[in-house]
Amino acid sequence: MAWLLLFSAGFVEIIFALSLKYNQGFTKLWPSITTALSGIGSFGLLMWALKTLPLGTAYAVWTGMGAVGVAILGIILFKESVDWFRLLSLALVIAGIIGLKLTDSQ
Repeated sequence: MAWLLLFSAGFVEIIFALSLKYNQGFTKLWPSITTALSGIGSFGLLMWALKTLPLGTAYAVWTGMGAVGVAILGIILFKESVDWFRLLSLALVIAGIIGLKLTDSQ
């Protein structure tokens, strides 16, 4: 259950980060509301997961999911760079997330 909460927190974190781009400095109402709600939701889910998961593992997975998710969506939505080094770097982060999950006993 804790891992499901953590992965949910990571997905909501992606929504939070993307909404930062769309709220244009909190000048757009709905993207700003999305930013606030997703930020609260992401932190809330992370805190709930931390009741049973180790802090270092949970925080690394949460930030890693957010970073990889936003980087991939940045490529898709904002036409950001798709060079091989960027993709390799994202693959290494994903490998790290998988490694942390595999080494946790939960």
